[in-house]
Amino acid sequence: MDLGLRGLSALVTASSKGLGRATALQLAREGARVTICARGHEALEETHAEIAALGAEVLAVPVDLADPGAAQALVDAALARFGRLDLLIGNAGGPPPGGFLSLDESAWEAAIQLTLMSFVRLCYAAIPALRRSSHGSILAFTSMSVKQPLPNLVLSNSLRLAVTGLVKSLADELGPDGVRVNAICPGWTRTDRVEQLLHDRAARDGSTPEAEAARIAEAIPLGRMATPDEFARAAAFLASPAASYVHGVSLLVDGGICRGTM
Repeated sequence: MDLGLRGLSALVTASSKGLGRATALQLAREGARVTICARGHEALEETHAEIAALGAEVLAVPVDLADPGAAQALVDAALARFGRLDLLIGNAGGPPPGGFLSLDESAWEAAIQLTLMSFVRLCYAAIPALRRSSHGSILAFTSMSVKQPLPNLVLSNSLRLAVTGLVKSLADELGPDGVRVNAICPGWTRTDRVEQLLHDRAARDGSTPEAEAARIAEAIPLGRMATPDEFARAAAFLASPAASYVHGVSLLVDGGICRGTM
């Protein structure tokens, strides 16, 4: 299937590793021009080189989206390089694990900036350009926890729901402008973030990360965790013109682990 991405300009945040990196690479394979960003210079340059090796146009911007001015500067850089912005892929590293009583207000404030406000600011910065595009699309990376809360992840459980609420609200507001807004909800996918969570679970349960991974896989109907590439293919479709009538949804990519019907 041709996703209709050739020549479009996509901005993917937190894209030097994990799900963001896999999605940026997939968009590039489909012919999109890609702006990537991250805080870490070394991993960002490695991803830049990998995308460029595909023959794709790519811009790498070192940036910390916790900085209130970073989102606008990032969008401006993408527009200066490519002259347009068609796709905004909002990704951010997950907040640290912990139960409610183990976290203080400063942890909540930091998580709000990381998970919610970085996406809010990106939307403010990108929406004017997306409205000028005939294929404007916003895709937020959330989590299966918006459907089924995960233990010891109270920050992520709470704030990713806030992002989902924003996605639904923006879908109402931007639909008349032809800008689609959706969310995608990864389940257990073998990334650095999941490795952190496996080590956290192992420490709390007195087991090993490998044992925790096996226990999780047993609960997934498909019997295994996803690869980042499997997630990225779904994300690229949902953000692309091929999904032209998919709007305001939260798509689970979780191997069937969430049993709810809604």
